[in-house]
Amino acid sequence: MTDLSEMVSVRYMVDDVEAAVGFYTTFLGFEVLTNFAPAFADVARGRLRLLLSGPASSAGRPMPDGAKPGPGGWNRIHLIVDDIEAEVARLREAGAPFRNEILSGPGGKQILLQDPSGNVVELFQPAAFSPRP
Repeated sequence: MTDLSEMVSVRYMVDDVEAAVGFYTTFLGFEVLTNFAPAFADVARGRLRLLLSGPASSAGRPMPDGAKPGPGGWNRIHLIVDDIEAEVARLREAGAPFRNEILSGPGGKQILLQDPSGNVVELFQPAAFSPRP
């Protein structure tokens, strides 16, 4: 069993827990820890534990001011990949939806993938840095 105290946990609100579990396990190699669909499931990849909370979960309950937690937005998990072009090709072939094309910057290359509820996952390939004299 995975030691949860050694993991970093991130909660994503999702519209459909089963669809989210399928997305993260099929496309990104996460493993299921628990599945209490339709309310909640958690999946893990390495030391990242992703809590997938549906509308029926306690995390989906309205706030005192009436605001309802929901999916989407720009906060995201950040996954390091060795070869972003190959990873994007693999995911596109499998039908994964992307929000943009690969962008390059001084720190590396990135692209944004969307889960079935619109939550964003960033795939990132760090630039090869050489030490400065």
